[in-house]
Amino acid sequence: MQACPASPPCEVRAAALPVPSQTSTRLLPPAAMTLFSFAGALLVAASSSAATPLYRLYQQSMHLTPFWITVVFAVYVASLLVALLTVGGLSDYVGRRPVIFAALLLNAAAMIFFAEARDVGQLILARATQGLCVGTGTTALGAAILDTDRARGPLLNSVTAFLGMTAGSLGAAALIAFAPDPLHMVYQVLLGLTVLMIALLWVMPESISRKAGALASLRPHVSVPSQSRSVLVRLTPANIASWALGGLYLSLMPTVVATAMGVASPWVGGVVVSALMLTAAIAVATFRHWPARRLIVTGTSTLSLGVAVSMFGIHAQQVAALLAGTVIAGAGFGSTFSGTLRALLPTAEPHQRAGLLSAFYVQSYLAFSLPAVAAGLSVPLIGLSAAAYLYGAAIILLALMSMMASLWMAR
Repeated sequence: MQACPASPPCEVRAAALPVPSQTSTRLLPPAAMTLFSFAGALLVAASSSAATPLYRLYQQSMHLTPFWITVVFAVYVASLLVALLTVGGLSDYVGRRPVIFAALLLNAAAMIFFAEARDVGQLILARATQGLCVGTGTTALGAAILDTDRARGPLLNSVTAFLGMTAGSLGAAALIAFAPDPLHMVYQVLLGLTVLMIALLWVMPESISRKAGALASLRPHVSVPSQSRSVLVRLTPANIASWALGGLYLSLMPTVVATAMGVASPWVGGVVVSALMLTAAIAVATFRHWPARRLIVTGTSTLSLGVAVSMFGIHAQQVAALLAGTVIAGAGFGSTFSGTLRALLPTAEPHQRAGLLSAFYVQSYLAFSLPAVAAGLSVPLIGLSAAAYLYGAAIILLALMSMMASLWMAR
């Protein structure tokens, strides 16, 4: 991943990549491409999460209901999946730089669309373009990191999405709180950074040679090898729970903070979302040497506890409790994600990993979006707080199911 909550990180993709060959005549060393790709992946992830703290402002200016907020979010995920399953592997054939260039152009276009959005249709267009950018760019950027630094590449790819989303949501919240005209300023800053990255790309070295098969690579490949199916079934509750939690925070949590908890400052909603992603990144890095089963058991139990504390914070209207629960849940999110990948990917042969990863990503992003849309639909019927409580209860149930299954399988 790199495809993460923006798209899942490419922690294990190194084994499936061809041995890189340095084909560029540019004078910059491969380390320059590593640093550039890491920064590019952070920028793409940050751009994807920057809109989240702004949802409350969009609701006020465009008169949007929570349902339409979740629809906008779901369109983003759908377009990301389309890009991921079609052009996600294109850079293996045409080179990293052309695909990264296309992704940065898409990001620039998305920032312009966001800045000029005046109604929900234009907001959906901006979010759809952003999804195409993330699905196109994160795989190429993540692969470039692995091409040029195989020792640290997997770790870098595992944390870029979480760190980028932290920076995007926290930076946007800061601009909302302290800068004039945040609905434009946020995207102008990101557009400027994107233009800078496009300029820097021209002096970056290419990390692989081109090869035939680019058109064939555009055909979506989603398959689960027979020997991987039982493992995927066992891991499905944990995977759905963790990514559904991410979807809740990136779609509805700022609205929950502002409406159900009565917190007027958008800064608080941005901090809560950032806390989840930052803690997940720290967990991935800190526990990277733990075995898969230990990660899953610890992650799902921590996830359950964190969600319970967060729901209590919402019910009691205590921001401190919500933030504490978010930090705990974030540690569970990162641990569960890392553990599921470590348990699943080794079950596939090298030539089967791309199809298995595609299936895993489809499941992850469906869990990321569909529960959030269902929650948005339920708000007019049961209210925002009740929708959040039911959402949290479902996450806890799935996480506990996975934890018990992992403990039972260990006997």
